Amino acid sequence: MSTLSKPQRQHRIAKLLEEQGVGSQLQLVELLASEGIIATQATVSRDLEDLGAVKVRTKGGLVYAVPELAQERVAPDDHLRRVMGEFVVEIASSGNIVVLRTPPGSAHVVGSALDRSGLEDVIGNVSGDDTVMVICAESAPSSVIAAKLSELAGL
Repeated sequence: MSTLSKPQRQHRIAKLLEEQGVGSQLQLVELLASEGIIATQATVSRDLEDLGAVKVRTKGGLVYAVPELAQERVAPDDHLRRVMGEFVVEIASSGNIVVLRTPPGSAHVVGSALDRSGLEDVIGNVSGDDTVMVICAESAPSSVIAAKLSELAGL
């Protein structure tokens, strides 16, 4: 059994609510415990409040749901295009990785825009000072993602 950090636990709770109908805090505590995560009912209650979870009626009864905040987090395509066009100077790919080069001190701006874009087949990225390493899903060749990012950057 392990105790996760608050953000880790809340992320897992949001995933559980998305994946299955959870009708009570006790049920959620038990689901977390089945995954080896220690959490009390009081902790789960606070987490649900922080996540903005509400009970909604479904065919199976009342279940917790987290309102769709993804729309607020996803940056519009034109924002990603503007950031890519302004900061990305070079793109290369290998395996399931795409490497973006930027001027010094700019990689984090590009990485953040990519995170918020919800770009399909991009698992995540790691940003340094002048380099962003984009990790692609194994099902999508990095050359395809690199071409899409090159188009966005105007390269």
